[in-house]
Formats: sequence, structure tokens, C-alpha cells
Amino acid sequence: MNIIAINVSSRVSTLLFTAFLLVVPQFLLADTYQTGEHVEPAYEGWRPNADGTFSFMFGYMNENWLEEPIVPVGENNFFSPGDQDRGQPTNFLPRRNRFHFEVVVPSDWGDRELVWTLNVNGVERKAYATLKADYLVDNMVIASETGSLGAGTSSPESRANIAPVVTVQGDTIRSARVGESISFVTHIADDGLPVTRRESTNSSAELQRRMMRPPSRITVGKTNALFLSWNVYRGPGKVTFDPPMPKPWEDTRTSANSPWGPLWLPPEVPEDGLHEVTATFEKPGTYILWGRADDGGLYHDAYITVNVSE
Repeated sequence: MNIIAINVSSRVSTLLFTAFLLVVPQFLLADTYQTGEHVEPAYEGWRPNADGTFSFMFGYMNENWLEEPIVPVGENNFFSPGDQDRGQPTNFLPRRNRFHFEVVVPSDWGDRELVWTLNVNGVERKAYATLKADYLVDNMVIASETGSLGAGTSSPESRANIAPVVTVQGDTIRSARVGESISFVTHIADDGLPVTRRESTNSSAELQRRMMRPPSRITVGKTNALFLSWNVYRGPGKVTFDPPMPKPWEDTRTSANSPWGPLWLPPEVPEDGLHEVTATFEKPGTYILWGRADDGGLYHDAYITVNVSE
């Protein structure tokens, strides 16, 4: 009798815990670590270039939900062997950021390793890049890994998709003063694939109904829609962008202005493809701003350097 009672009690406890996970708001479970955690560098894979070189693709997982560490290139943020500075970021957005940047290596790279080392909040981690065949990346891998597709799926639409192209209008080197806004315009050209939810929905009521459905995939899910996001890639301080930009990182919380979150509505795309943004800087220094145009499946990046004085 005691054994039966213990088994029943254990089963009831398991059912209660499962029910707890289902009813507790997602953000209470997600916000486990706000600050103080490390950043895990990630090797995403490689792809060949037309000139015979190869691009190693890197991202990272910032274990924090709020802290955005700034780690200058040097003893805590470097590549080896060779040049420490391979164009990696020094400012790290929260959580998972896939395919964040690329490092080009020569055609005769062979079986060598390129190692990215990060030390954040006292924890050192490394990512090892090689040309092993298992790490070969194509557009379908990118779309699948970033959540545009379900695990192991594809479609004629996704296979036909071409990455958007983002272009900064005017100079890519600017000057600014602390506390004063500068404005810049970026143009996005896109092929309209994948079809966005807004375009493929017959009514706002249908759109809301579809968005309220529970998640139906076991992998990370992402809304297929064209958007632009500007963020700090390198710089000594915070930059405020207006209008507020959708997040380029996997924020899966509801109403988080993230393509990976429930209830996200894609922004309206200007007919001429021109997006005007203002940026305001809180500290002097040299900043590299990173703009990403993302259609849900594929992406393209642009950069602006801003020298900020007092």
C-alpha cells in the first residue's frame, strides 16, 4: 500500500508540475537570468564564395535577457590564429543571435581551425570553425535554423527566395554629437518571398485568429515578413533608434516586437523601399551601427560608422 501511495503521489506531482508549466506566463519562466551570465560564441557553418574563398559564419548565445555586454576586441574578445580582430561584434544583444557575422578565409585554408574566444562576466568560451562538410550552409539551412521553416521542411516558395538587399543612402561614415539625433535613410529591395502573413491573410480577424493559435512546431518559430532592424555592432554606449526597431534576436515572449514572438505584426513596408531612421548617442566615441534587412527566411546586412563627439 505504501508503494502504491508513493507512486500515486509522484504521478500527481508530475501532473501538477506539467500543469504549472502550461499556465504560468511564459515571461516568468524565460526571465531566469537578467544579468551576470556569460556569452557563448557559436560557429554556425561555412559557405563557399565565387572567388574561391570561404566564409565562416558566427553567432552567439547571450545567456542574459537584459544585459548587453560590451567587450572590446582584445584579451577577452579575439580570434586565433592570426589577427585578433576579424570584424566580430563588441556589443552583444540578448539571447540567441544566429548568423551574426562572417569571416572570410583564403581558398587554401584546408583543415585548419579558426577559433573565436569570448570572456564575459568571468566565463571564457570558444567557438571552433572548420571547413568540415557537415558544416556546409546554404539558404535552406539558414531559413530552417532561424525558424522560417519547420524542422526538415521546405517549399517551392522558400527554395525560390532571394535575400533582400539593404543599401545605405549617402555616406556610410557620419559625425554626431552626444544627445543630438542624426538621421539616415536605407533602401530595401526584396523579391516578396516568403509571402508575409499580412499579405496572405484575407482579413484582420483571420490574422488575429492565426496569431492566437498555440505553437505547432518543435523548433523555433519565426514570422515570415520583411523588416529592417538597426542596432549597435560596436561602440562604447547605448544608441536609441527612432522609430523603435523590431528585434533581430530570438525574443520569444509575447508582444516583444520580435518576429519570433507571438502577436508580432510586421511593419508596413514603404512603397519606395526607403526607411528613415534617427539615432541618438549617449556617449562619445566611434560607433559601428548594424542594419539588417530580413524577409523571414534570408537576410542582408549594412553598416554605418558614426564618430560621436561631446
